[in-house]
Amino acid sequence: MSDTPLYDAYKNFLANAGTPFTVPGHKRNPELIDDLLALDVPHYTGVEDRRVSTKRLATAERIAGELWGADWCGFSVQGSSHGNEAICLSLGKPGDKVIVARTIHKSLFFGIVLAGLVPVWIRPDIDDETGLTAGMPVSRVAAALKEHPDAKAVMLVEPSYVGGVSDVAAHAELAHAHGIPLTVDAAWGAHLGFHPDLPPHAIQAGADVLVTSIHKHMTGFTQSSMVLAQGERIDLERLEAAFEGLHTTSPSGAIFASIDLARDLLQERGEELLGQAIRLAEESRARFRQVPGLGVVGTEIADRSPALFMHDPTKIVLTLSGTGADGQVVADVLEQRGLHLEFADRDTFCPVITLGDTPESVDFMTTEIIRAIEEHRGEPRKLVHTIAWTLDPDTAMTPRDAFFADHERVSAAAAVGRIAAESAVPYPPGVPALAPGERINGDVLTALQAEARSGTRIAYCGDPMLETVLVVKE
Repeated sequence: MSDTPLYDAYKNFLANAGTPFTVPGHKRNPELIDDLLALDVPHYTGVEDRRVSTKRLATAERIAGELWGADWCGFSVQGSSHGNEAICLSLGKPGDKVIVARTIHKSLFFGIVLAGLVPVWIRPDIDDETGLTAGMPVSRVAAALKEHPDAKAVMLVEPSYVGGVSDVAAHAELAHAHGIPLTVDAAWGAHLGFHPDLPPHAIQAGADVLVTSIHKHMTGFTQSSMVLAQGERIDLERLEAAFEGLHTTSPSGAIFASIDLARDLLQERGEELLGQAIRLAEESRARFRQVPGLGVVGTEIADRSPALFMHDPTKIVLTLSGTGADGQVVADVLEQRGLHLEFADRDTFCPVITLGDTPESVDFMTTEIIRAIEEHRGEPRKLVHTIAWTLDPDTAMTPRDAFFADHERVSAAAAVGRIAAESAVPYPPGVPALAPGERINGDVLTALQAEARSGTRIAYCGDPMLETVLVVKE
């Protein structure tokens, strides 16, 4: 049996494509396609035969499930957003409560809308020195469960966008003691659990469901992701039905094949390559610490943050306020020099290091960031905490009720105190700062407008500058 059934079938198709009378419409016509389109292969009638008699996808999912120690695995070509929404549909019926970290991705929020779940929001700790998330205390979840004993699940985001990992094992034990599952959005943690210096992944720690992006810290094509689940507290048939119902019926064979190949690489060389990534990240942080005024977040954040179990050692997070440099300006300069950062706002940088990095790539990144900061150094300023991390929402309606309510668009001034009917999401990290069903706080709106003016992308709202806001009609 092939170790990479999807990838092998993908290669075989490219070598023997024949004359297709199927979609996609470019028909592999050499007069119409270029090198990019030549790689486009449908899953059905391409990687998998038309009868799906070979079941290559099911085999590849089973192999991945065994690697992560899960009872069920689903490959997705729609990113972790797809998995998050499917998970929500599997947890309960409309009106059921769930305990949810308020740092959820917008996809989990919309999954709650789709499922009609009622969120009980809980906030993580915030690190005073950096303004970043610093773990979800188990005691906070316990208090929420005590107040809402009818909750059907606990839903966390681990690791956080900036690399913090809470004590997932303790959270799983707490949820299980209440007879409910723990689900974990680990979009940024596909590499966890595959090197002794990394935290365990959520399934290893006892969680019931894990969704993760194969394209973030691994080598899958963009949009590739997986959901992994244990069946003791999760209805796997319902999860699979939700997963399939939300998935496209025309998946990309290339994306599926890339998941299969990425899993094989992790299995065969993960510890070696992740060890290099950890070493390169530490060497980079050591150089950054020599830059006057530049804040460098490393493993020490876990030492001073009781709710943090670990900090992902591959993660580099920089705070620029002490240098006086404007992060948006510096990031623009870096892009002109061929260096693109995953996350950059006025005060914070987060260059992503993965198992795909080399000593040369990380040296280039470190050197160019230091050079650009020094070129744009100014008077040190006070660090402004990102609104997405510090928000304390005022829930006035369920997300579903607000989504389906009659709406109107009003000026920002008139929106204060009204109930939001749309999301406003500083991106990255993709955490809603304003969400349907929440009463609009003037300070939050002002902070979002300031972020928009500084160059931060405010996503998923009709007016990205937030001069107007969509609200529920009164």
